[in-house]
Amino acid sequence: MNEQLHPSDHSTSLPPYELIPITDWALPTAGEPALDWAYLAATHLIGLPAKLAIAAILEETGMLAGADRAWMFEYCDDLLRFRNTQEWVRGDATSHVNDLQQTPVTMIGWLHQWLIVGKAVMINDVARLPRPARALQAEMLRQNDKSVLCVPVFHAGTLRGCIGFDATRAMRRWTIQEVHQLARCARLIGIARYGRATTPSERDGAAATSSIGPDPLVHLHMPGRTRGVPLSAIVGLRSAKDYTQIWLKDEAAVLDLRPLSFWIGLLPKSNFLRIHRTAVVNIAHVTELDRHAGPTKQAWAVRLRRFDELWIVSRPYRQELRSRLGI
Repeated sequence: MNEQLHPSDHSTSLPPYELIPITDWALPTAGEPALDWAYLAATHLIGLPAKLAIAAILEETGMLAGADRAWMFEYCDDLLRFRNTQEWVRGDATSHVNDLQQTPVTMIGWLHQWLIVGKAVMINDVARLPRPARALQAEMLRQNDKSVLCVPVFHAGTLRGCIGFDATRAMRRWTIQEVHQLARCARLIGIARYGRATTPSERDGAAATSSIGPDPLVHLHMPGRTRGVPLSAIVGLRSAKDYTQIWLKDEAAVLDLRPLSFWIGLLPKSNFLRIHRTAVVNIAHVTELDRHAGPTKQAWAVRLRRFDELWIVSRPYRQELRSRLGI
């Protein structure tokens, strides 16, 4: 990453997006701006209810970063839907806070796979995002976004939301220092928003991000159509190069036009387990574990409900499988 670049400098030599680990978000880095965004955020969070404080933080950091929009979206408890909850806009920039409400996470699946592992995503050029980000790219272009910064919000080790900036007037690249500054604000927001929901208004706000119904739908992007299926109906998934074969409990496998990596980032780990670099299974549908499979009788394999075919378990995933099965 070239720190000689001015944040507003842009050319096709820059990558379309950059992934920035933020595990050391709390540690100041050399050359950071003298103004501490986390200190400003803390003064708002101490003196105001969380919702009002977050609005003030977005406005203040958005102005300091030269953004055209600053925003926050929050996940439902099952991480399968999200909704826009906060937004600040500069001047005549268009507001979109009411646009995405209870939206399936599959729409932002490409972004979600990085957020859930604790990485900030700096999109330098929305127009050059890769093919798996097509749905997200279409929405960003609709909002006239040229560059976007996304920073995950965690609490107690769980991804709860995302805050970020949009540039709509011209493409730009935020500095690494600004990314870390915003990440520290995100950590404080996570504590305030989800760690001390003690007033009725805060409890109501937190409830609004809970799951919808007992078995939420996930949407499959199949050739020629999009189809919603209950999460519990997915038995297993296998890589098919750039696509994914998905086995459903009441029918044969269907083809989803997105890679397995998309689904690994999306599916809740409480229900789904990777058993091979090319396969993921719904642990609730595992009916048998064979630890003497294959010609040499040394391979491990599982059998899934309704399907006779054995699914091979590679060695790196065996211990986790045993743990999940309680054996």
